[in-house]
Amino acid sequence: MDQENTPRATEVRRAGTWPEAEARDTVLVDFDDRWRRRKLYTGQGGLTFLLDLPEAAVLRDGDGLALATGGFVRVQAAPEPLVEITAASREHLARLAWHLGNRHLPTQIEGERLLIRDDHVIVHMLEGLGATLRRVDAPFDPEGGAYGEHNHSPAHQPHHHHHGDHDHHHDHEH
Repeated sequence: MDQENTPRATEVRRAGTWPEAEARDTVLVDFDDRWRRRKLYTGQGGLTFLLDLPEAAVLRDGDGLALATGGFVRVQAAPEPLVEITAASREHLARLAWHLGNRHLPTQIEGERLLIRDDHVIVHMLEGLGATLRRVDAPFDPEGGAYGEHNHSPAHQPHHHHHGDHDHHHDHEH
């Protein structure tokens, strides 16, 4: 496709803040493909467009990508293989969440459950902590974290701390 004539999405409008009736297509993407600044996508209806943002942003389910030529493309989070974590009590679930956060693991928090990407080392740790685990396929939309949205994937490269480094008082790599 001629990139010069490819429609460009230049702005992200958060879910509920854009006119969904103006959606020209829907793009189905997993979480890793929802952390972008510039990328060529093809919507489910066949519209090819270039995401062209001033800086990288996390695209969330239901967001609208404003096309420079008018209209929007709806972002739909694709189901991914995840592990659902539940516990016998809210206190136990909070402790499990603390352990995940202590490891800087992207985690989706939903009332009575937590969702993480499948990682056999973490699953083993959670089993040892008495968690109830179940494999599910669901969209992954983890919390952004105290330092912003940079924790988009377990493989995030540089670990930036915008407000100074912190000391965990234990050996653990970033």
